[in-house]
Amino acid sequence: MRTIVFVQGGGIGLDQEAAVRKLFAAVDVAIELEVHAAGRAAIEQGRAALAPDLFQAIRKHGVALKTKLLPAKGAHGPKAPVNFNLAFRRGLGLFASVRPVQNLAGLASRFTGVNYLLVREITEDLYTASEHELVPGVVQSFKVVTETACLRFFRFAFELARNQGRKSVHCIHKANILKLADGLYLECFRRIAKEFPDIAAKEMIVDNACMQLVSKPQQFEVMAAGNLYGDLLSDLGAGLVGGVSATSAINYGDGVKVYEAVYGASHEAVPPDMGNPLPLILPAIEMLSDLGETAAAGRIKKAMEAVLIEGKVRTSDLGGTATATAFVETIAKRI
Repeated sequence: MRTIVFVQGGGIGLDQEAAVRKLFAAVDVAIELEVHAAGRAAIEQGRAALAPDLFQAIRKHGVALKTKLLPAKGAHGPKAPVNFNLAFRRGLGLFASVRPVQNLAGLASRFTGVNYLLVREITEDLYTASEHELVPGVVQSFKVVTETACLRFFRFAFELARNQGRKSVHCIHKANILKLADGLYLECFRRIAKEFPDIAAKEMIVDNACMQLVSKPQQFEVMAAGNLYGDLLSDLGAGLVGGVSATSAINYGDGVKVYEAVYGASHEAVPPDMGNPLPLILPAIEMLSDLGETAAAGRIKKAMEAVLIEGKVRTSDLGGTATATAFVETIAKRI
């Protein structure tokens, strides 16, 4: 029996957890979920939003499956506490987030034949949130780029490409304007690329990358982007293949890997049992495959796509009227 840490952020994450449990039972995988509440879900239980035992458990087991962490109620605006999802990544030392962008059978999309990886550096850039007010009405934010983080990130991206049999890596940058920050980023890319002569190293300015994605996304195999560009391009990529229903994220750190739902909402916004479970089912499928449960992962995906193609049972955001429970039970029966 393999223990996986399940990070429960609450809201529709509760419905997503029930869905994953149902499908794991349907394929009879030997996995036990060790549930830890985090974010708003933990606060409502009188616990710290990100308790030390959460990080200890993930480091112990090495693998986690995570719903999106919701902010505390009323926590909005410039004085709101730090984003729990960002703090979670920092607490675990996660440095790269991989978003598979590919078509899902039965899910309407703008393009077909799309299959690339968006690899995002998640430790620095503008997301260090290092900013201050110089004088009233003038705010300064710092974009932090370091050689050490860039070299680690690009080596990871090229190794991932090689391991998955992909033949090219695009470095997405704005070095034509940010000559020092993105210039260093691009220089590190070129240095690491020399270590991987079997993989084509390509460079593309971020605004052109956006245009290329909405023109011919099939040209990309691996896109490596900094924190801000990667965040924007992740959502753009999701829009190409069907929106949040087609998204997942795998976050990497030293000795840990977190499979994450990138979409979540409170039950105030989405009523109980009406949330879309696909944003957690997809990273769960990726997790099973990486853990060697490739047959089980394939069975879930095949059944899920069959139900989507049939189109009779779908949640409201997918154009249907079914509850999350009914949708998942239909997939389980197809399995």
